[in-house]
Parts: sequence; C-alpha cells; structure tokens
Amino acid sequence: MPTVRPIGDRFVAEVAGLDLANDHDDAAIAWIADRLDEYAVLVFRGQHLDAQALHRFARRFGAPQRHVLERYRHPEIPEISYVTNVAPDGSVDPFGVRRATIWHSDATYEAALPRLAMLHALEVPSQGGGTLFADMRAAWDALPEASQTRLLPLTGLHRFNVGPAGGAGIYAGQAGTENGFEDQRHPAAAVHPTSGRRILFVNPAHTHGFEGVARDEGWRMVEQLSAHAVQDRFVHRHNWRPGDLVIWDERATMHRGAGDARPEARRVLLRSIVYPG
Repeated sequence: MPTVRPIGDRFVAEVAGLDLANDHDDAAIAWIADRLDEYAVLVFRGQHLDAQALHRFARRFGAPQRHVLERYRHPEIPEISYVTNVAPDGSVDPFGVRRATIWHSDATYEAALPRLAMLHALEVPSQGGGTLFADMRAAWDALPEASQTRLLPLTGLHRFNVGPAGGAGIYAGQAGTENGFEDQRHPAAAVHPTSGRRILFVNPAHTHGFEGVARDEGWRMVEQLSAHAVQDRFVHRHNWRPGDLVIWDERATMHRGAGDARPEARRVLLRSIVYPG
C-alpha cells in the first residue's frame, strides 16, 4: 500500500510505495487523485520513466495535450514535452534557462483548463534549479473579507503572457506562440471542481485584468493579489533529485522555476499537462 508523508504543515506530500511505471490500476489512480485534492502537490522519489511510460501514466488521469512550445515537444510523443536548458547540440539553450521562471498557472489563456501537470527529472543541477509552488487555496483563505467579497463576482481576463509578470518578452519568437490569442474568461474566485475548495484563480503571467474593472485598476489588482499569493507562508520549494516525479493540481496552485542554477548546469525533465478526459 502507498504511504503519504506531509512535508511540514504545507500543501505538499511525499508518496512512497508506488512504481509509477507500472502501478496504474484503478485503485492506485483513484488514491493518487484523492491525495492530490487533499495536498495539491505530490512528490514521488526514485521513479524511472521514459517518455512512453510517463505518457501511459498521464493518460490514466485524463487527456494529455501538446504544449504550445513546439520545439520542446518529444519527437515521438508530442503530448510529452521537455523542460530543459540543453539545446539539441548539447550547448546551453538561453531560452530554456529563462523559461517558466515567472509565476504562472499553465494554460489559463485557454478556454478549457488543465486538471494537473507532472514533471519527471532525468538530469538536474547539483545546486539550485528548484521549482516553487504556491497554494492558491490558502492564499484565498487568507485574503481579507473585503477582498474576498469584491472578488467573488469578478471574472478574470487571461491571455498568453500579457500579465504584469512580463512573460511576453521572454517568450517572443518561440514557435507556437506567434498565433493570436484571444482573452479567455475565468472566475477570479474559482471553486475547485473536485475538492470544492475556493481558489484565488489569478496569475501574473496570463491574467491582465477583470471584466468591468478599468484596465489600470485591474492590472494593479493582479499585481497585488499575486504578491499576496507568493508570500513565504503559501510557498514550497521543491529541490530536485534525479528520478523525482512531481504532480501538481493546476487549478489549486501557481508555480515557477527558481532560476537559480548556473546556466550551464544541465537540467532535463519530461513534462505532461493533462486535461479532464
């Protein structure tokens, strides 16, 4: 039977007793899904998955989708992508060094939202290179009542990297991002579809305002709410080891790469983003 060990009093837990390359029966998948609702981020150490095995595992939770960044897709399984700073010729990939180092939630610029994402570490730096996660459920709970009251009826405006975090400059010219994106609308005070918990559903990469709120005021609100959500009390840093697989709830969290490793320190991870089936 798998076991779960909460990491501190936070929203992250380490799971032992499962081989994710093989343990795909309905009971194991349901148990993982329940724990994800409870904690929002799950860490599995010592896993050994290639792209095919990760894809098989991811499909048990829904429908993996192709990532917007075309050149990082796996050549045989495009629903699996690489998160890496290593270029095909083995040199440093400058974009890969900077990529995903701003706070964000994946794909909120789309009408349909992902259920979860997973990263599997193949190579990691000996120092630095961690990933930060923020608990947007706890961030909502800690908002003053007046802020919650104002947010409850509001709808956030989301578009690819036009928020105050400044991602547009980082992602300019990347294949897959040149197509025009239209605003997508998501409740600012969302209710999680399975846990039922209220979430502060705002992120500074893709959220640029709110329906019915003046642009400058909405922009400031996104900045203020994002700063609130990434206080130390809501944030956990995962320090990677080779073989780690981390699953996180895309609705309930934000995340970013710490960006604190040496640029030449190799970092190669496999990723799947899974939508409801």
